[in-house]
Amino acid sequence: MTAPDAAMLDDVAAARSDAAFALLGPHDGVLRVLAPEATGPIDVSTAAGAPLGRLTRAGSLPVYQGAIFAPPPYRLQMPTASGGRGWTEAYGFPPVLTDGDLYYLAEGTHQDLARVLGAHPARMLGVAGVRFAVWAPNARRVSVVGNFNDWDGRCHQMRRRPGGFWDMFVPDVGPGALYKYELLDRDGGLLPLKADPVAWRAECPPATASVVADWGGFAWTDDDWLARRADRQRRDAPLSIYEVHAPSWMRGAGSGECGWDFLSARLVPYARRMGFTHVEFLPVMAHPFGGSWGYQPLGVFAPMAEMGPPDAFARLVDALHAAGIGVILDWVPAHFPSDAHGLARFDGTALYEHADPREGFHQDWNTLIYNLGRYEVRGFLTASALHWLEYFHIDGLRVDAVASMLYRDYSRKPGEWVPNRFGGRENLEAIDFLRHLNGVVHARCPGVLMIAEESTAWPGVTASPETGGLGFDYKWNMGWMHDTLRYIGQDPVYRAHAHDQMTFGLVYAWSEAFVLPISHDEVVHGKGSLLGRMPGDAWQRFANLRTFLGFMFTYPGKKLLFMGCEFGQLGEWRHEGEVDWAALDHPAHAGVQRLTRDLNVLVTGTPALHARDDSPEGFAWVVMDDRAQSVFAWLRRGAPGDAPLVVAANFTPVPRHQYRLGVPQAGFWREILNTDAAIYGGGNLGNQGGVASEAVPAHGHGQSLRLTLPPLAVVVLQPDLSA
Repeated sequence: MTAPDAAMLDDVAAARSDAAFALLGPHDGVLRVLAPEATGPIDVSTAAGAPLGRLTRAGSLPVYQGAIFAPPPYRLQMPTASGGRGWTEAYGFPPVLTDGDLYYLAEGTHQDLARVLGAHPARMLGVAGVRFAVWAPNARRVSVVGNFNDWDGRCHQMRRRPGGFWDMFVPDVGPGALYKYELLDRDGGLLPLKADPVAWRAECPPATASVVADWGGFAWTDDDWLARRADRQRRDAPLSIYEVHAPSWMRGAGSGECGWDFLSARLVPYARRMGFTHVEFLPVMAHPFGGSWGYQPLGVFAPMAEMGPPDAFARLVDALHAAGIGVILDWVPAHFPSDAHGLARFDGTALYEHADPREGFHQDWNTLIYNLGRYEVRGFLTASALHWLEYFHIDGLRVDAVASMLYRDYSRKPGEWVPNRFGGRENLEAIDFLRHLNGVVHARCPGVLMIAEESTAWPGVTASPETGGLGFDYKWNMGWMHDTLRYIGQDPVYRAHAHDQMTFGLVYAWSEAFVLPISHDEVVHGKGSLLGRMPGDAWQRFANLRTFLGFMFTYPGKKLLFMGCEFGQLGEWRHEGEVDWAALDHPAHAGVQRLTRDLNVLVTGTPALHARDDSPEGFAWVVMDDRAQSVFAWLRRGAPGDAPLVVAANFTPVPRHQYRLGVPQAGFWREILNTDAAIYGGGNLGNQGGVASEAVPAHGHGQSLRLTLPPLAVVVLQPDLSA
């Protein structure tokens, strides 16, 4: 029997090195086992129970060995102080990661990283267990610990693989097992236990363990949706997004219930009834602090556990698809929290983050910034995006905080940032990553939407990488949002002086493909609710809100509205509460809700309001200079042959009678929407169903209409092609 090196054996027994697989298991006719709990010899048998021999203690260390030929899998049975324990030995199994896996993982281009790293139930050599694999290149030793080995780092010391990856197959472990990784840094220091960066399931906070997930058995029913998704999400298709913070949308009557299955029963029919084409969730990825609303995620492959297991989230997605509603997720590749159990100094070094705080620390959010110059980190984040799109059938990602990624000096003073290799402020690594990400997503998931929250004038966010762009499908129009909210928040008597705030957006409206966002950020942190921003008495506030919604939904660009805004919630959003559903008992709120629904129906059913949202051919000003009366009017056009629309907005509480408006064709123009209608809570002033044009030139057109413009209202008219 060959005697092992005593020092190496001592290191393995104390879990101080990476030599466990070199010494434990079968080697040259000797079977060696580390068994700290054993109180006597260990019996070895085949998986079927046939005895193979006995191992005895080798010296003073808790190591047992014997000259036994035991091809894996083999079973061990040992006496313990509590009676005895049997198990299938892990050190006899072959590696988990293939040479091809290791090559592409190191290159950052593995096409299925989420399937090879992390913890995945599998069978190896006919035995059921879990494949564990993790990246920790600077660790001296990595062990997988969990409730299956009493969280003892000596029991399952992982195999070091090229490129800094570690793997191990642990038999007799299955879905639901809790686990973490125990690491020694390069100097042998013990690090805090780390959650799995690629875990598909996480414990409910404040617990922090990863959970072995059982995935692959969910019975999707959305084949028809997926087959038609690319057509539903084309640039010329309607897009009206309902933005939702899942935990605070609605809680069960007094029970506090707000899980994924609850949302399947309540949110799905509501969003369908309201006419939204998509629901966008604030980040659903596992995060340790609920007050971050998900924007500081650690488990970027796992749905938040407090809402239910992963298959419940899949049921919600499937139910939304069955209702004809797409699903968009907010996704955060810009930064991550510094919790000790997470990615921060994962192997004792700045692995996922930059080491230099001038590059690696977000001063605004006290978070760490991903080092996108590392191929492995780029591969990790790309795999996260693909995981949600492919395994959860998500229809789009809204990439958060893109501006903070693009600029090295974002929110930093001189001397607090590191220039790029050319001395500039642009983050070249982030630019390259975003282009790569969008290219991979569009190649792997045709028809999926990639949307950027980008708040600066960075050129070409929605242009193709081939032409120097970033490759997103849409960009949030933050400038439009700020300008229009500033305008509508003023008393109407002052709006004449701010007239240009409503017209300036058309100067750059065609530079990108835009989403018009009235998001969660506009109804928190003392800003008040959308209704609360409106000036005047109660009547004027509701009328202003209806006017704003009418303006927004008929303006070029796709639409996004945060929950509660669709009916004029009175109070600011509170993530620990729920939407103020009781407000709908009041007619004014119910009227705004009905208007939002009818605006969605109008937008989705009228090509002129969506087919050319990103094209100047789809819009023309009719009246843009009537600042004295705060009146705006514009034309919307679809494809050739689609009926045009004319929209007129009166942003004062004074009705405008006999207001002449030029139109592009003669005939009767039906009033198809009036935000002052009684059914919406208005005064019911309007044009009695429509107006016939007159051969009186106005605004560059040979025909014109004499309209009644209700106070604080928007009217929409369409030529009656049947007349």
